[in-house]
Amino acid sequence: MIRDCKKQVGSLSLLKVLILVLSLLGLSAHGALWTITYPRPIDDTDERTQYPIALLKLALDKTGVNYELLPSDRILLTGKAMRQLRENREVSVVWSMTDIQREKDLTAIRIPIAKGLIGLRVFAIQDQKSAKFAQVESIADMRELVPIQGEDWPDTKILQASGFNVFTVPEFDRAYDFLSQGKGDFFPRSVIEITPELDKLGKSASVSLEPSLAIYYPTAMYYFVSNNNKTLAHLIETGLQRAIEDGSFDTLFQSTYMPILDEINMDERTIFTIENPLLPNDTPLSNEALWYKTAAEK
Repeated sequence: MIRDCKKQVGSLSLLKVLILVLSLLGLSAHGALWTITYPRPIDDTDERTQYPIALLKLALDKTGVNYELLPSDRILLTGKAMRQLRENREVSVVWSMTDIQREKDLTAIRIPIAKGLIGLRVFAIQDQKSAKFAQVESIADMRELVPIQGEDWPDTKILQASGFNVFTVPEFDRAYDFLSQGKGDFFPRSVIEITPELDKLGKSASVSLEPSLAIYYPTAMYYFVSNNNKTLAHLIETGLQRAIEDGSFDTLFQSTYMPILDEINMDERTIFTIENPLLPNDTPLSNEALWYKTAAEK
């Protein structure tokens, strides 16, 4: 009996110590200054990076953690940034479209930061080819046209799996050059990407937005962190969940993207849906609150 009591007292003491240590760790996480580094874009004024940064700040603010959010010392495109993140170098968080391999290599915070709009694709085309696109009535018609994509982009494999003959380029900047030269028929870009890209390109390139078509495949853009940084993953996920619950996530999303969707006349477009064989099984497709619905789905 006495021995059992001593064991219980010892267990209680150990439990108290454990609780104290965890409490101190929690205070440390909130009291210490966390430096969180993201990939520096080619252009610091790039509109495509402004929303992910704003949402990340919103999420971190919701946790109460003391942090500073800084760009990397040098410009890092997505592929390089993902490799550096995997090796715990230069950056501590990257946002990118997901696929099975990326979720093996890194820890994904499985909350689609743009509500799946990364998979809603409209087309940059040569002005002289607009009549060809006006004749498209089916996905079979679309497959007769050649899309341009990056060599290592998940989108390339998705389009190829759906029967498209994809013209690949080694880096993003070359895609619009090749499009202007007629190397492909169209450059599918997410609705959250294409407007600032075409604005920057200007009218002199004779490239414009195709007005009536779109392709959709289910996918998500997530925040990714190193597999060794579970604490940061937990912080970001907690902050995003709180932002969803209090409505601030939707407020930021709508103020950022609804004007763009209206500008490109999204609700009036014919949307062809294709499968995504690279979509991880853990993608939270059943949680409707996390995804944008087109007019046809509402």
